[in-house]
Amino acid sequence: MSRASLFQAMGLLLLAAVSWGGMFQVAKPLLPQIDAFHMTAIRYGGAAFLFAGLLAYREGRGAFRLEGRGMLLWLYGSLGFAGFNLLAFTGLAHSRPEHAAVIMALMPLMTALVNWGMRGIRPASHTLFAIAIALTGVVLVVSNGHLSALSASGQVGGDLLLLLGALCWVFYTLGAARFTHWSPLRYTTLTCLLGALSIFAATAAMTRLGHIHPPTMVAVRDGMWALAYMVVIGAVIAVLSWNAGIRQLGALNGVLFINFVPVSAFVIGVILGHRFGLAELAGAAFVILALIFNSLLSQRASARVAVNAVAMAR
Repeated sequence: MSRASLFQAMGLLLLAAVSWGGMFQVAKPLLPQIDAFHMTAIRYGGAAFLFAGLLAYREGRGAFRLEGRGMLLWLYGSLGFAGFNLLAFTGLAHSRPEHAAVIMALMPLMTALVNWGMRGIRPASHTLFAIAIALTGVVLVVSNGHLSALSASGQVGGDLLLLLGALCWVFYTLGAARFTHWSPLRYTTLTCLLGALSIFAATAAMTRLGHIHPPTMVAVRDGMWALAYMVVIGAVIAVLSWNAGIRQLGALNGVLFINFVPVSAFVIGVILGHRFGLAELAGAAFVILALIFNSLLSQRASARVAVNAVAMAR
């Protein structure tokens, strides 16, 4: 890879991570006026429309064929776009943006555990150690150093919903391995379109039951710029930048950039005047260091495997 391509890939991944870190800060103030279900419906109704336009422009009408895999695409789309967003934004209403960003940063390590449970691929010892360190960091962030807070409801319950939302996104990401012959844009667009149907259905059902109510036009108007950020930057630009950067740099190296999600969230929090406790800062540092530690050792292990393969070929 040329130096220009390397810097381009790094820039794309950094853009995605910073965009996601800011998304929770943008969404949090909207939640008292626009509930998680309607917020998600607005976000991915708009994003699905934009993704569809991009796919039609780049790959033509034929790219919209489901090829007999509609149910599988709907399942992954429902997990990734409906499950992740409905759980994450509902959890965010009872938590803090910085907590959400730290929990989202656990996704690479959660992926290793899911692979172990579903495919029998046991993580390396250093990955298991990194998972333990990262979970310790999350506990420090969530409890702010007071472990007795874990037995209380409220914010901890919101953090658990965020964790379940992250798990949904892990399953969605692993689902892409079944569509390697498709472009990232095609997989993203078709799962987003089908997942949006689940979002609309869930929103309609909750509204009909009286659990939520449509936002007022005043609330939508007042939150217009925040919603635009969530649709254009937090969804379309961030997802496409991430997929493009991962394709150029590789998943093993690219995943390091997920560290910038909690970093950017904490930096934005400081700019907005929030004061963090020592336990919160230490917990975030634990998560970030665990991710870096795991990624670096995984790279070394992969390099050794490649060298041994070349030696055996000779």
